[in-house]
Amino acid sequence: MFLRVLQLTAALIGVGIVSHALTPRKVDAQAAAPAVAKEQAAIHAVLTDQQTAWNRGEVLTFMKGYWNSPDLTFAGSNGFVRGWEPVAARYERDYPNQAMMGQLDFSDLEIRILGPEAALVLGKWHLHRASGDVGGIFSLVFQKFPEGWRIIHDHTSSVAAPKS
Repeated sequence: MFLRVLQLTAALIGVGIVSHALTPRKVDAQAAAPAVAKEQAAIHAVLTDQQTAWNRGEVLTFMKGYWNSPDLTFAGSNGFVRGWEPVAARYERDYPNQAMMGQLDFSDLEIRILGPEAALVLGKWHLHRASGDVGGIFSLVFQKFPEGWRIIHDHTSSVAAPKS
């Protein structure tokens, strides 16, 4: 009988531990806010550096914001491109000179921290060019690496300018 009571007590303690571990905990948003803001600022800095590099006509410097890996993915209207080098080659092919590159502006950025090493960024892009402006929307998946935040997936779409 004593052994049975001991087993039952151990089982109840185990259930208590498991239920405690599974009980949702209120996250202190005020305590988390500075850490989230710091990561958002770091990601925003990557995008600012990319915009600056693009506007100087430096595609390879712009590419420093991307994960330098064969596992990088880019999705656009022509399908998927996989790998840092093919993505860089795509940019260099589609934007062979400063006139085609124009002046890049990112806007309406929404940076969502998904965890300690992951983030989603939504935004709009616009190129002001003498040959005609173009723009659209994007969603970026960022991952934090020892060297900092890098884009691991880019889905960019062109959006036709509204007709006047």
